[in-house]
Amino acid sequence: MIEHPATTGSLLRAYLDAEYRWEFKGQWRHLRIGQIEPMAEAAFPGATRFGLLSAWNPRSAERPTAENQAADDALQFWLANGGFTYRPAFSSARDRTWREPSWLVMGLAVQAFDDLARRFGQLGTLWWQRGERIHLRMYADKPADCSDDACVDWVK
Repeated sequence: MIEHPATTGSLLRAYLDAEYRWEFKGQWRHLRIGQIEPMAEAAFPGATRFGLLSAWNPRSAERPTAENQAADDALQFWLANGGFTYRPAFSSARDRTWREPSWLVMGLAVQAFDDLARRFGQLGTLWWQRGERIHLRMYADKPADCSDDACVDWVK
């Protein structure tokens, strides 16, 4: 699917403004693009790579809950059978008008993570290596009117 550049730019701004959280021991913890995430790194000392991935609403196009749940079940099945460590997570608008279940996944190399994001039709994900800042990965061409951001990776 080819996005209209204005749509990609609008979605980029929404992703940068969104809230991201993951669950550990019954508590929801924040993830922030551009920040280092010591909590996840401390909770999973053997992990060197981390990513937040959803199977809901491919390319940020809303679809029925049943379709989203089926895709999420398929993603969770893939993670479990791949032997990966993962935790429940979600992305949401700050005002909670939009919320999307996700998974915080430990151990996937960036190429494998990108392949999985594409497989589930995602436009944006979060990924980082231990000790480094969280990056937003956008699976689209960068619109001409979007300024450079050191924590946004445009991946095709």
